[in-house]
Amino acid sequence: MIDYNNINSIFSSRIKRRSLIIGAGALSGLAIASQFSNTRAIAQVKFDNYPFTLGVASGEPYPTSVVIWTRLAPEPLNGGGMPAVNVPIQWQVATDDNMKNIVAKGTEIAIPELAHSVRVEVNGLKSNRWYWYQFISGNEKSPIGRTRTVPSSNSVASKLAFALASCQHYEQGYFTAYKYMAEEDLDLVVHVGDYIYEGGITANRVRQHNSSEILTLEDYRNRHALYKTDPNLQAAHAAFPWIVTWDDHEVENNYANDISEVDNEPDQDRSVFLERRAVAYQAYYEHMPLRPFSRPSGSDMQLFRRLSFGNLATFHVLDTRQYRTDQPCGDGTKERCPENFNLNATITGKRQENWLLRGLDRSQAQWNILAQQVIVAQRDLTPGEGATFSMDKWDGYLASRDRLLRFLDDRKPSNPVVLTGDVHSNWAMNLKADFDNPESATVGSEFVCTSITSGGDGADTSATVEASLPENPHIKFYNGQRGYVRCVVTPRNWQADYQVMSDVTTQSGTISTRASFVVENGHPGVKQV
Repeated sequence: MIDYNNINSIFSSRIKRRSLIIGAGALSGLAIASQFSNTRAIAQVKFDNYPFTLGVASGEPYPTSVVIWTRLAPEPLNGGGMPAVNVPIQWQVATDDNMKNIVAKGTEIAIPELAHSVRVEVNGLKSNRWYWYQFISGNEKSPIGRTRTVPSSNSVASKLAFALASCQHYEQGYFTAYKYMAEEDLDLVVHVGDYIYEGGITANRVRQHNSSEILTLEDYRNRHALYKTDPNLQAAHAAFPWIVTWDDHEVENNYANDISEVDNEPDQDRSVFLERRAVAYQAYYEHMPLRPFSRPSGSDMQLFRRLSFGNLATFHVLDTRQYRTDQPCGDGTKERCPENFNLNATITGKRQENWLLRGLDRSQAQWNILAQQVIVAQRDLTPGEGATFSMDKWDGYLASRDRLLRFLDDRKPSNPVVLTGDVHSNWAMNLKADFDNPESATVGSEFVCTSITSGGDGADTSATVEASLPENPHIKFYNGQRGYVRCVVTPRNWQADYQVMSDVTTQSGTISTRASFVVENGHPGVKQV
């Protein structure tokens, strides 16, 4: 098992600003990686300051391949503290946690253009196995991480266990939930967005951001680095492979495609905003264990993709920010306006929507998982007469949602389950063919995870939400505490356990199971247990 206390002690004792000594000369026999465009000498580095301050991570598990990640950052909050040279990083993968039985190894080149981050696609592994990995640069070794491959696509998988997480505002709480997550018996973690927050420093919070609102590439790099110095987040990354997608705060709150949130902000010009989006996407890629095909090209980045866990489950990972049309009705929560019914409005973009529906139609998996950002189910947020809806969610894009729900009703892909974050609260909901007709068919299920910290401690319930639930009979559960959702999937059923924190504004918060729901194979809809 991973020694998480050792991880914590490494980072607390070694993050000190000291000098960095560069050795001259290139390494003989080492091919320069094709990931960078300019020719530059490869420099051996002797560090006088621990370079693996951001820990290690893995992700994108395939049957015989997985991505492992790290970044050299001896001064993580000061641009990384690396000189503008190419630096070799050795990596190794073993079948044991002591790194004795090495089954794969090699060298990658960390380049300034990617902030001296590296991702290694480790191939030739055995399916459905746990592995351990480590990086070495100069005389320094990274912490040891643990990862795994998934069962092959035609194999019968008996169980998948994962955690669903989102929304981790550094200033608003401690990431203690990740400490508990790292101790769970899981196969992987699914993070559906708001990995960082872009805002500036706010006084009187439990922790503080490291700068004003971030706008430049160095700003975004430093913000990602700040979040990744958290030892509990590092522990969760080191314990399991992750599947990630973003929401809005990785760039700017409530942005839509090339449209900034507020028209009168300095970055409201679309060309200027796209420059900001480009550097934000760049920094996101540099800090996530993504496959190289996701490397951004300017302000575009390929993030929607599929990953399968044997024949048991397929994750259809969505991006509901990069391709959407502007939020209708001026955004916010309000009554519907004519823009809500615009057939050309879209939350996914046409290409991604076609990709999703085509993939669902062809899927042979028993469970089809839509890992995405914002709530799909309808939520009338006004008790009694009148009705208001959040324009940033699928509620604002009725044509997109109608096409998805109609497809689920007509084509009936096996066991569709939507995973969602964004709203800093827990929800369990049925997806209906017609939300305005409670007697219409239930065509899928939706589990919404709360935040890791965003919103502070939160509360078990809300009088306003409770008053609105009679307007929404398809909503079966609400809770406003912090935490994550533990999901255990078998051929027979899916169980979602809502793990909630007692508090996040102290470091001594405890975790408990607030509620559990199941979806039975072949019977869409959630049931409390």
